[in-house]
Amino acid sequence: MAQTLDRALPAPIRPERRSGRIGAARLGRWGLRGTALVYLGAMIVLPLSAVVVKGFGGGFPALGDAFKAPGAGAAIRLTLVTAAITAVVNAVLGTLIAYVLVRFRFPGRGALNSIVDLPFAIPTLVTGVMLVALYGPNSPVGRFLVRHGLQVIFAVPGIVLALLFVTLPLVVRTVEPVLLELDPAEEEAAHTLGAGGWTTFRRVVLPGLRPAIVGGAMLAFARAVGEFGSIVVVAGNIPGRTLTAPYFIFQLTTQTQVYGGASGRPPVEQAAAVATLLFAISFVLVLMTEALIVRRKSAE
Repeated sequence: MAQTLDRALPAPIRPERRSGRIGAARLGRWGLRGTALVYLGAMIVLPLSAVVVKGFGGGFPALGDAFKAPGAGAAIRLTLVTAAITAVVNAVLGTLIAYVLVRFRFPGRGALNSIVDLPFAIPTLVTGVMLVALYGPNSPVGRFLVRHGLQVIFAVPGIVLALLFVTLPLVVRTVEPVLLELDPAEEEAAHTLGAGGWTTFRRVVLPGLRPAIVGGAMLAFARAVGEFGSIVVVAGNIPGRTLTAPYFIFQLTTQTQVYGGASGRPPVEQAAAVATLLFAISFVLVLMTEALIVRRKSAE
């Protein structure tokens, strides 16, 4: 009987074997961390560092020199204004769509939920082509709008439409998980006490959603600042009118002259300086979004 029990029990692990397993596990963890850090450094940190060094190799005056390039100031202003309009509009309508998807059950809800993610899957150039096909000067809708004094394609409204399309999922998918965590019983209690739909949303739902809405709007703004593919099709890229900062950077990088006009700097350095400015804006917004998310989680 004792011999049978001895056979059933596992053999004790020797100290040297245990230490070997611990060392292998520790080596594996450090290997995974090292692989992740090396990949992030090669794919993100290294290219960003190259742009910053190229753009500000001559110090902060390099950014001022970049602004001296013809059309630079107008392009940056147009980019920031259209991005701000996009963030505000999608903050409102994206929150509305998220609320409908979470709080209501209706036929086609699954299809609508899938459609929200389509801008992530569709190439941005295709987005521009779709908008031109719908609102272009040769389309029935485009001709109708032009007759009534509204030009969409090759004008600022076309830029805003393209940005609204590509950034909408960012707001919806940021607000939706937070809305799922809110207890519907609080809304039902407010209705029982006589509060209307708008009052219930404003007093009960909106305070819990506010950080997510602001975070989604910031992500939409950051994404809109760097949009290129759809804009290059719908904007017309008219200097001083519809030329955005990303396309302005593209123009500078494709110039063949040695020096960039009155500033005396090569066009590539000017492009890098403007690109660094856009990156800095987007990076600050992303950090603010992360701070809002962390604050919300800590408050819970």
